[in-house]
Amino acid sequence: MEAIISLLVGVLTSCGVYLLLRAQTFSVVLGLTLLSYAVNLFLFASGRLVVGRPPVIGLGPSGYADPLPQALVLTAIVIGFAMTAFVILLALKTRAELGTDQVDGEAGHE
Repeated sequence: MEAIISLLVGVLTSCGVYLLLRAQTFSVVLGLTLLSYAVNLFLFASGRLVVGRPPVIGLGPSGYADPLPQALVLTAIVIGFAMTAFVILLALKTRAELGTDQVDGEAGHE
């Protein structure tokens, strides 16, 4: 299971970086979104999740589930959503002012 999660984090990261390096604004927004998904999955997997255990110490003799990764992922989801909305608005404003969706401002580059 760890190999699948680490492979998925690697694929999401590599696809996100590839899309970030393209020169179109939609690709950049999609790349940022994929990178935020990869970071969320990495944070979620780093907490050594367990099933059926209480989230605080002292409620069970068999250990506890660490609530910190879940809290970090929820915070990262909210921040990622806000940043995606901001980048989309910034891209729309740039498209309206420059008349192109190229990140470098030059039309014709693919």
